[in-house]
Amino acid sequence: MSGFGIVGTGVIAGLHAAAIRALPGARLAAVTDVVPGAAGTFAAARGCAAEPDLDALLARPDVDVVCVCVPSGLHAEIGVRAAQAGKHLAVEKPVDVTLAAADRLIEAARTAGVALTVISQHRFDPGLVELKRLIDAGALGRLVLGEASTKWYRTQGYYDSAAWRGTWAMDGGSLLNQGVHYVDLLRWCMGPVAEVTAVCATQAHQVEVEDTALAVVRFSSGAVGTIMSTTAAYPGFPQRLEITGTGGTVIVEDGRITRRALTGPDDLDQEGPEETGQGAAGPGAAADPAAVEVASHAAQLADLLAAVEQGREPAVDGQAGRDALEIICAVYESARTGLTVSLGS
Repeated sequence: MSGFGIVGTGVIAGLHAAAIRALPGARLAAVTDVVPGAAGTFAAARGCAAEPDLDALLARPDVDVVCVCVPSGLHAEIGVRAAQAGKHLAVEKPVDVTLAAADRLIEAARTAGVALTVISQHRFDPGLVELKRLIDAGALGRLVLGEASTKWYRTQGYYDSAAWRGTWAMDGGSLLNQGVHYVDLLRWCMGPVAEVTAVCATQAHQVEVEDTALAVVRFSSGAVGTIMSTTAAYPGFPQRLEITGTGGTVIVEDGRITRRALTGPDDLDQEGPEETGQGAAGPGAAADPAAVEVASHAAQLADLLAAVEQGREPAVDGQAGRDALEIICAVYESARTGLTVSLGS
């Protein structure tokens, strides 16, 4: 039986608790939060212990894995302490808000010999699994164009609900908070990014970060692409990934393939939702931060436990989280300077 501890009992913690509950051989042992009473209320609803602070949670021998669900700018700080205590790590997206912090966390996990996964649960969505299979099998031919779009809606009340939201130090803007999932998926499918040219704007909210970002990217392979993210698109629309190669195009919306047209024998032209996909009829997370499916989170936590048992890296490791963050940092730098930004190899 693998015991989990959750640090931070905000919105996303409930999803982690539900994912843990869905896993055979896993249990939520304890939670903690810096807000007085928050951990106790959360724990009482889920039948686990509430610890007064991080040290107390890390001292528990029945906590094998720590889910880091604190504000983004604290991910590395909490994760490093958990790694040093010998706990495996599931860190919510993004890995942190700076590359220096990401590097500290990755190194701490490596030094301690613990497994680290950064949540990018959509890699486990059936539509994305199938898309990656098609790419790896060569069904799309040579990739030429990749497009990632996050057109979500958040009210001003969402940003006002916590002092850390909409800040550079703790959160980042629409791209780092909401768009990061599909940035990761774009990089996963298309490969490393060589350069980025971007613009960002704050148009519909009173925040210090951007609520709209648009970037043109050139991949190391020579393919090109776009990244778009906003929290100003009422009422919120499905996240969309479109991958085009010399052999055809596949479109994924909210984890399900909605169109695939391939020139080869792998598939005929298909349009419309596939039965193997995910996604709700309503706007889901596009309009409500709490409306996130649990199955893919559970699949990623299951992969983390399997990685520990098998002595391998998780499917989405610390480096994968850093790769997505590096692209987003390049977008922000390009928007700030007006220049094209080259990424390291």
